[in-house]
Amino acid sequence: MGQASRRAGWLRRWRVVIADPPKATANMTSSNQASDTRYVIITPARDEEKHLEETIRSVIAQTVRPAQWVIVDDGSTDGTAAILDRYAAEFPWISVLHRRDRGFCDEYVGTIETVMAGYHSLSATNWDFLGFLDADIELEPDYFQRCFREFTTDPRLGIGGGVLCELRGGMPKVQPAPADHVRGATKIYRRACWEGIGLTPIPGYDTYDEIKAHYLGWHTHSFPNIQARHLRPPGASWGSWRDAVKNGHMDYFLGYHPLFMLLKCLRRVVVRPYVLGSVGHLWGYSRGYLERRPQVADRAAIAYLRKQQLRRLLFLETFPR
Repeated sequence: MGQASRRAGWLRRWRVVIADPPKATANMTSSNQASDTRYVIITPARDEEKHLEETIRSVIAQTVRPAQWVIVDDGSTDGTAAILDRYAAEFPWISVLHRRDRGFCDEYVGTIETVMAGYHSLSATNWDFLGFLDADIELEPDYFQRCFREFTTDPRLGIGGGVLCELRGGMPKVQPAPADHVRGATKIYRRACWEGIGLTPIPGYDTYDEIKAHYLGWHTHSFPNIQARHLRPPGASWGSWRDAVKNGHMDYFLGYHPLFMLLKCLRRVVVRPYVLGSVGHLWGYSRGYLERRPQVADRAAIAYLRKQQLRRLLFLETFPR
């Protein structure tokens, strides 16, 4: 079976799973507002030639196109740069920023540094939402339109986005995550929320932004009925052990409560990669204390986070919803 046939079959299965047909009583005003939404996208890309064109084509096919899409080539050594230049020459709303190869990829702040470089290169100024999109994600054509419909229904929704899924056994499998957490690969920020957070390159930026958003009174949540296909399994760039250790260190950096972290790791023993992921996560967290590594310089945010984590353990209401 050819690649086009396989993809068509996958899309048919995907649509069955996530189909969300509009009801006769649907709010047409919300739909119209979503269609008129102005937004920009930032995408970091380093050696992404394998999946990059699938991502680009899925954004080109969107029912609501971005005002500008900045794709940052972070020193790629494969064919990424050539692919980007070819599409940017054809579509004027696609901008490419080429950065020099640093000789390595910083697994802690490399991605957010690259994203921020793209953000500071934006020429579009009249936008309502800012989206982060990884270069190995495939979207349904109405992905952004449906996401903006969710933002329209909740004026206090500061961060949102679809859930990620990967193909297993011919069917899409949603990657597990808390309902109030949006994966960094598909994150969308309301402009007022983004500007209030004042995000800077730090480890665990895609969790810190939500902590800060909650602290400022914004809601955050993913949209379970809107899915994006992750073309590469999470952590594939680093390996399961390294990725788990990295995530544990980031949780330490952000000030996670030790009791909450212990229970979190115990619960993840039965989540792939089994046992290994939990042990690596706990080791990365514990090593921060053993080596007395620094934590985020926002004591108020840490205190707020720990209070909310303890409330969650007591089955009490947490975070503004």
